[in-house]
Amino acid sequence: MLYSKPCEYGIRALVYLANSSGTAAVGAREISKEENIPLPVLGKILQDLVRKGLLESRRGPGGGFFLARRSDAILLRDIVEAVDGLNHFKQCVLGLAQCTEEAPCPLHFSWKEVKTRITDDMDNTTLAQMAQAAEKKQELNKKQGGSRK
Repeated sequence: MLYSKPCEYGIRALVYLANSSGTAAVGAREISKEENIPLPVLGKILQDLVRKGLLESRRGPGGGFFLARRSDAILLRDIVEAVDGLNHFKQCVLGLAQCTEEAPCPLHFSWKEVKTRITDDMDNTTLAQMAQAAEKKQELNKKQGGSRK
């Protein structure tokens, strides 16, 4: 698994919000139910995403969460950085403190290529693209009589 479970939940919640109709706020309970994410965990993730500027929240009747900016202006990198941070892409894959270009671990150079590819993909994949892909998958599942996921 590339991302932590909370990061996966954050991505799924943001995709759900991106595919929600209009600019109306969506409640955490709705997201939790539709995306099958435990509500207490989701609540913490949503608050982190608000603090990091990816979401805004509104209290009271009609309250909930909504994207802080357009889905095509939110990169996968933004989401991963907000939830997991990016340090694990800078560290040695084996956890060695002295792994450097001059004194590499056995996986240093192959992992360096993988990290570069992953970070490039994160820098070039928008929430809008992920939401569109999720919507297509949902439509395909409906045609095939399958589940939402």
